[in-house]
Amino acid sequence: MTDFNPSQLARMDSTRLATYRTNLDFYQGSQWPTTSRHRQLVFNYAKVSVDKVTSFLMRGLTFACYPGEGTDELKARARRAEQLLRQVYEENNLQQLDYETEIDAAVLGDGCYKVIWDTDEKRIRITAPDVSGIYAWWLGDDTSRVWRVASRYTLTQDEVQLLYPSVGRIEKKAATITELWTAKTFDLFLDSDLMESKPNPYGFIPFVIFPNLREPKKFWGSSDIPSLVQPQRELNRALSQLSRILELSGNPIAVLENIASAEDIKVQPGALWTIPEDAKAYLLDLLQGGGVRLHVDYIDLLYRALHDISETPRAAWGGIEKELSGTALQIELGSLIQKVTRKRTIRTNAYHQRNDIILKLAEKYISENFEQINHRVVWGTILPQDAARQAQNEQLLVQAGVHSRRTAMDEMGVQDPDEEFNKWLEERTRILEMNQEFRAASTRGGARERATAAEMEVPD
Repeated sequence: MTDFNPSQLARMDSTRLATYRTNLDFYQGSQWPTTSRHRQLVFNYAKVSVDKVTSFLMRGLTFACYPGEGTDELKARARRAEQLLRQVYEENNLQQLDYETEIDAAVLGDGCYKVIWDTDEKRIRITAPDVSGIYAWWLGDDTSRVWRVASRYTLTQDEVQLLYPSVGRIEKKAATITELWTAKTFDLFLDSDLMESKPNPYGFIPFVIFPNLREPKKFWGSSDIPSLVQPQRELNRALSQLSRILELSGNPIAVLENIASAEDIKVQPGALWTIPEDAKAYLLDLLQGGGVRLHVDYIDLLYRALHDISETPRAAWGGIEKELSGTALQIELGSLIQKVTRKRTIRTNAYHQRNDIILKLAEKYISENFEQINHRVVWGTILPQDAARQAQNEQLLVQAGVHSRRTAMDEMGVQDPDEEFNKWLEERTRILEMNQEFRAASTRGGARERATAAEMEVPD
């Protein structure tokens, strides 16, 4: 039993939740600070940049397990652990879920996974709760020691009855559910009423909360959006202004001087104007003097600033003006590689925690044993052209005895190194057998030819 009251969550983290909403609105295209009756164009470079970086980030994510020692039993156990991780990955469609969660984390600033045992389907279930409904408590100044997590979400009448039949049908159309987790207890609230309180069935908090980018001394992370706000808004303003200038140039303004009143003065092909002798009439040319060139140059400057600030060079979009070698292209994309590497450093720990929870749940509910089994996260190459060079490097490392063939296959992203190596051994054995059969057949054929030649010889 706890003295926790769900109503206190409404007063917690108000600044964080407001920042979430602001960043999400900007990502979705609400980028003008005020509305106007004039044209307000939005070229949502912020959204495209976030999506682009996430695509590079999630290339080739796999997992590898290793036995603590070299016994056959531990090797079989490590193999089973890898198979289980792949099975959970496929059953929960984690390739799509991870990508969507990474987009969410990049926009909002934080991400979250929930890993539980589904008692109905008898399998491990992984979801990505809305991080705006997640609240965390940590011990003192150590943000890595989370001792309590609250998850808040809304359910309709039918959903409450389906998930919690013991509650019965509620009178309201919707209710707020709050799950309160510690390592020892689990409390479930319906609005402000405690529905259930029991010991934690897992013995640990089944949430993995991680930041998009870590801010020093802070638990919650930072979004990719704030740094793009000013250049994105200025780009929208400059392009909208240029668009209006071009529109007015296509529909020129008539300027009349020394005319008291103007009637039936229309700008159209073949129009004739009758004006007094000392009056002037002409069309206002907004494009004279190279004014448009100044606008275009300024837009190009903003465009370059957006590339620099978002750390996604033009080469990441395929805009290479000249052919570059592999090394030169890697230097060109250096800022993108550094940004992806920073994010992968944080994600490695998050995915490692998630795999830890998966293996613990398997030990508890599927009677598995993964003691003395180590596992790690293996990332694919950031740039597509890295694969050939990496294969050459791995070949040299294996030949020099720096690491094993299995480790090389893990680094190359092979899903099941042991199975792949067994297939290679089978193919090699078959090829050797075929070569032996071919040599034997060639030997027999040569003997027959020599015998035939000897029979055909005529003695002197």
